[in-house]
Amino acid sequence: MKLSPYVAFKGNCEEVIAFYTDVLGGEVKQMMRYKEAPPEAFEVTEAMENLIMHCTIEFRGQTLMVSDNMTPHMTPGNNMSLSINTDEEAAYTMFHSLLEGGQQIMPFADAFWGGKFGMLIDKFGIQWMFTAGHDGA
Repeated sequence: MKLSPYVAFKGNCEEVIAFYTDVLGGEVKQMMRYKEAPPEAFEVTEAMENLIMHCTIEFRGQTLMVSDNMTPHMTPGNNMSLSINTDEEAAYTMFHSLLEGGQQIMPFADAFWGGKFGMLIDKFGIQWMFTAGHDGA
């Protein structure tokens, strides 16, 4: 199992990626833009097409994940999630346990990029992301 911070930005993620890879001596391991999502996954406006949907940066044995998030409720302070990448059974169990008293953002289900994925806010206000069956963390 792997736990990684996932930080969202308001349209300047590409600049963040360049800065963090330089300062931390990191390397981009995976990057997807919103326009790469299948049309049925979610609505992508023209303004979002070239923004970063997901990026994984590795540095000195650590992983930092970042993205552009244009939802109006996202502000500095609630722009970070804890992301767990593990096997499907463990992810399912942890997801549903943390969901008790919390709020589901995205159900733990098949993801268009492979494997399963789900998002929630636990009863303490912490945002969590779970990935299973995909090595893209």
